Amino acid sequence: MAAASGAIPRAPVSLTRDDGKLDFRRLMVVIAVMTGTLLEIIDSSIVNVALPDMMGNLGASLDEISWVVTGYILSNVVIIPMTAWLAGRFGRKRYFTGSILLFTVASFFCGFAHTLPELVCFRVIQGLGGGALLSTSQAILVETFPPQRQGAAQAIFGVGAMLGPSLGPTLGGWITSNWTWPWIFYVNVPLGLTAAFLSSRFLQDPEHLRGRRGIPIDYVGIALLIAGIGALQFVLERGERYDWFEDNTIFALAVTAAVALPAFFVYELRCKQPVVDLRVLRHRALAAGCVFGVAMGVGLYGSVFLFPVFTQSLLGWTSWQSGLAILPSSISTAIMMTVAGRLVWRIGPRPILWFGITVFLIGLVGMSHWTLESGWDDLFWPQVCRGVGLGAMFVPVSSVTLGSLPAREVQQGAGLYNLFRQLGGSFGIATLTTVLHRSHAIHHAYLSEHVARLDPETTLRLSQLAHGFQQRGLDGASAHDAALAALSSALHGQASILSFEDCYRLVAGLFVLLLPMVLLLRRPPARVLPSH
Repeated sequence: MAAASGAIPRAPVSLTRDDGKLDFRRLMVVIAVMTGTLLEIIDSSIVNVALPDMMGNLGASLDEISWVVTGYILSNVVIIPMTAWLAGRFGRKRYFTGSILLFTVASFFCGFAHTLPELVCFRVIQGLGGGALLSTSQAILVETFPPQRQGAAQAIFGVGAMLGPSLGPTLGGWITSNWTWPWIFYVNVPLGLTAAFLSSRFLQDPEHLRGRRGIPIDYVGIALLIAGIGALQFVLERGERYDWFEDNTIFALAVTAAVALPAFFVYELRCKQPVVDLRVLRHRALAAGCVFGVAMGVGLYGSVFLFPVFTQSLLGWTSWQSGLAILPSSISTAIMMTVAGRLVWRIGPRPILWFGITVFLIGLVGMSHWTLESGWDDLFWPQVCRGVGLGAMFVPVSSVTLGSLPAREVQQGAGLYNLFRQLGGSFGIATLTTVLHRSHAIHHAYLSEHVARLDPETTLRLSQLAHGFQQRGLDGASAHDAALAALSSALHGQASILSFEDCYRLVAGLFVLLLPMVLLLRRPPARVLPSH
């Protein structure tokens, strides 16, 4: 019955050689990997709010300065699936510590950059260093804690993975407003040096990674991976800006991705020493977890993307006000992860996942009812539901996905899981941006059909508006023009509200389709973890 319900029974203490308590060494490891995770994820979004300041300081256009974000994400997403191979070739401790140092040095030179090419170059290097921190941190936590502590371990990792995208704009807005934009990079230096010291002092290479440092280099696989994932990510990042397949560059890169990715899958499955071992996807829990990872990426990054656009473009909020409004969601995510981390071992992953999806859907329904008159109170509870839902989903999915893998495959599984989550975020933002723009055009055209000069309601509304402007001191002609402008603005606002409703309903529909997949997530088998 326990297996059928997805519950994770209590494991006897004898299954492990230690009780998994947070001793001093484990605490130092947790601080090191948490710092690395937060640095990597926050830096993927903290730059967004500083782009206008960078444009003025570096003399760049909006399209040029956006490469500061695109360059980081491209290098980041290419390196994530290669982390298991790199950790095996160089040793996890050496690779993780070296990646933190590379990220830290690149952060310093990003802040020190005086031209746009310098800044983009160091952002690419920063992304290469940061790509190792995400999946490697998760693999380290999985192997550091015994099975009965995996819920807590994934909750610790989830605090960084889920809070980073939400805290990035808030932190970036505060730093940019009070200091200058280079400080969003300089603050990484002391934190990165601290994390590098702790990892070099307290991390240990697991037994299954020792003796693998002489593995051959899969040049063909690396080339196909860079071409396929890099082209796909570029299309997702820049497609809407370049009008998708109407642009020759986007079309060519889409064809490149369509050819390179299938070739990469076929070649890696046949290669004896692949750079990405896709055979790990034979585990049903990992395959299902990757699908959930895509959905959570859409839900997390998509909702974080839509919220500031809604509040700043329609409600007239500042970036700092939008950042503060995201904080309740971030806090509720952290609290829910703590609770889920304690419950996942006791009641199993499925009830928590059901609860998380349900609460997240309730939040999306609330978001779809926001209007131009919505205030802080109207936005608060849907945001809290979003945070609680994502927090409840992340812990059981991560615990089951990686907890079911053999120790030697955890690093590879973590790389693929985080890759799919990152791609899900990029796909979600690209899709929602397109839906937002095209849905707005459709709703505006539909609403305009019911607003005509000969329509009695339209004539009455224009007359009321013109009369109001005349009472404020405008002459007849100016009042009439102002009334037309006000009516056009109202049409634009209502069309925008309807387009945001479409976006939130689209995300809700995706999670409704995922409900049956909860049944695929079963309890992971208990594994004996040696004491370090």
